[in-house]
Amino acid sequence: QVRLVESGGGLVQAGGTLNLSCTASGSISGHSAMGWYRQPQGEQREWVTTITGDGERNYADSVKGRFTISRNNAQNTIYLQMNSLKSEDTAVYYCFLTGDLNYWGQGTQVSVSS
Repeated sequence: QVRLVESGGGLVQAGGTLNLSCTASGSISGHSAMGWYRQPQGEQREWVTTITGDGERNYADSVKGRFTISRNNAQNTIYLQMNSLKSEDTAVYYCFLTGDLNYWGQGTQVSVSS
């Protein structure tokens, strides 16, 4: 059983910064890919970013250059630094881990006021 716990969401003004974190526990491998999806209210969930166990990063075009994902394998934790936030970044952000199955966190709300 894998459990993902996110933290760090909140309300910020446009142009501001927020940092999210997600810690995994349970039967996981340090080589598991982890990352973030987000779901704006009333819309479908969309992929944001992924980091592999080896540290390779990929980003959606909408966040490239503004968001940075990192990980601490020793603590089974990933981080998402979100800079230059825009109102369209407002969403519930979900952490995921790809192992034998795909696992999801409970989500954390990010709200950006314009």
